[in-house]
Amino acid sequence: MENITVGFIGAGNMANCLIRGLLAEGLGHSSIIAADVDDGKLQALNSECGIRIADNQSIADEANVIVLAVKPQMMESVCRGIVLNSDSGLVVSVAAGITVSLLRKWLGDNIAIVRCMPNTPALVGKGATGLYANEIVSSAQRIVAKSLMDSVGISVWVDNEIDIDTVTAVSGSGPAYFFLFMEAMQETASELGLSEDVAQRIVYQTALGAAKLAIESEDTTSELRHKVTSPGGTTEQAIETFEKNGLKAIVRRALIAAKKRSIELAESSNT
Repeated sequence: MENITVGFIGAGNMANCLIRGLLAEGLGHSSIIAADVDDGKLQALNSECGIRIADNQSIADEANVIVLAVKPQMMESVCRGIVLNSDSGLVVSVAAGITVSLLRKWLGDNIAIVRCMPNTPALVGKGATGLYANEIVSSAQRIVAKSLMDSVGISVWVDNEIDIDTVTAVSGSGPAYFFLFMEAMQETASELGLSEDVAQRIVYQTALGAAKLAIESEDTTSELRHKVTSPGGTTEQAIETFEKNGLKAIVRRALIAAKKRSIELAESSNT
């Protein structure tokens, strides 16, 4: 990220965490510019992070990397309101449902574009992001885009844009699935006699510990599950209950439904 100026058009939560992530990774304050219709957000960022503030076109003129971080419904007007040329650098979009074809329609055909699907854990530096690049994006620009998203977690490339819809179903919506499961565990633990505070603390730590163990272990999640599941024990009883009630089938149907909806939203944006 050396000798690069990153401009954020939109200074909401995602832009805010990306800016802080880049600063934590060592990018200089003067190398980050932000614009937003909410002047209060900009002044807060300038005060807290020391970055520069500007208008949209100034960012388009100066930045090597332009991050479009506005709401999907605002994207067309924002894109049509700036002028880019083919050597303007890299455009990175973090807006859900806005396809590369739409961005090219609004910005120009010869623009290097990376479409990203981050998730909310990026707000605490633990995000999981899918990235898709159009054919104009160079190898060096791919490195820059990945470094940008890696500043708030991990990122992975997909080869086909349709795979972004799968990423949306898995990691984009995924935190809510885990929150629902944790919510159910907390409620049942309280029903079984634990205080709400104790139930919350042990459920949160169990989720954190399981994820960390899975990340650091060489075993698959299936192997880890079997290691915890002693024959005839308590875990086996719980797992058998999940399996008898079709947990995996429920998860499969849920992810397929989420992907289908992601595709529908993208198609509606194109009309």
